[in-house]
Amino acid sequence: MTSALRSFGLSLSDYPWEAMAPYLATAAAHPGGVVNLSIGTPVDGTPALIQDALRRAADAPGYPTVHGTQGLREAISGWFERRRGVPGLDPRDVMPTVGSKELVAWLPFLLGLKSGDVVVRPTVAYPTYDIGATFAGAVHVAADDLDELDAATRSRVRLIWINSPANPTGSVRDVASLRKIVDQAREIGAVVASDECYAELGWDEWDLQLGGEAVPSILDPRVSGGSNEGLLAVYSLSKQSNLAGYRAAFIAGDSAIMANLVNSRKHAGMIVPYPVQEAMRVAIGDDSHVQVQKDIYRSRRQRIVPALKEFGLEIQQSKAGLYLWCTAGEATWDTVGRLAERGIVVGPGVFYGDAGHGFIRVALTGADDRIDAAVQRLSVAP
Repeated sequence: MTSALRSFGLSLSDYPWEAMAPYLATAAAHPGGVVNLSIGTPVDGTPALIQDALRRAADAPGYPTVHGTQGLREAISGWFERRRGVPGLDPRDVMPTVGSKELVAWLPFLLGLKSGDVVVRPTVAYPTYDIGATFAGAVHVAADDLDELDAATRSRVRLIWINSPANPTGSVRDVASLRKIVDQAREIGAVVASDECYAELGWDEWDLQLGGEAVPSILDPRVSGGSNEGLLAVYSLSKQSNLAGYRAAFIAGDSAIMANLVNSRKHAGMIVPYPVQEAMRVAIGDDSHVQVQKDIYRSRRQRIVPALKEFGLEIQQSKAGLYLWCTAGEATWDTVGRLAERGIVVGPGVFYGDAGHGFIRVALTGADDRIDAAVQRLSVAP
């Protein structure tokens, strides 16, 4: 191969999860088998009504629409009003996406960000926010509040990512916190993109079914002031409906930005298949299966939390979502290694930024028998 050809390809860091290979091998050697609580991939079945919708729409010889069917967009608008406290969202301001990770990775580029522009993401965050900035040639900066930035950096901010409920920490921003970010962004002309894919999985004071508050959306009028200008909400059905394999998500918000995104994605052929759009339409219109799945996760959470504490872990934040953010007061990899020796695999906090050092992420996505196995192993003296 010539030296010229070797120059092709993106220069990205290695995918971080490759570093888990030796710990996976250690855990797999446990006599009772591995309990993998590292990656938050759903393990429970896709609800039958959604599978049926996919099958009914399987005869789809024509190209689907990038913007999404009218029926799907109306269903999403209704869901925002019913579940997220966002009345009157125009279905034109909604678009399905090929999962939310794709949208997170490409949004800075599609917004037209360029070299010198700044993308702000949470201090402990899903690494794809940084990858998206890199794809656009922009700079990524970690901050939870624009007041943390110096004046020169703040003046170049074009996109602010919020993740509430957060991956991996499970933290939740209340209305006042969200409104502050919105006000700050509007002062400097930046877009706020809110990744809200865990919004239906609130715990403690955010557990709506047990008397708590609903997790607020960036498009909630209490936050937006009644205008979606400069605001985008991103949501995925992977968590609430076990649809990770369908790549089913959507974005909604600012009318002008949405129209531009739809046009750009038409040029690029970024299209959700029609059968998946129909499955989404049915899923977003049914709340009962979401409640069933949340009850399953609540039960798993209630069983494993005491066992993690008994093992010596302090659980911080973790007010919503599929993860428990834990620390043993030692180096991340020491905790990962000690758990691997018990056949339990967890996510290293160092994968989520410098502020994740000393932490691990424990997913609630193990099947019931695996959660029970973890509880038993955590409770046994070394």
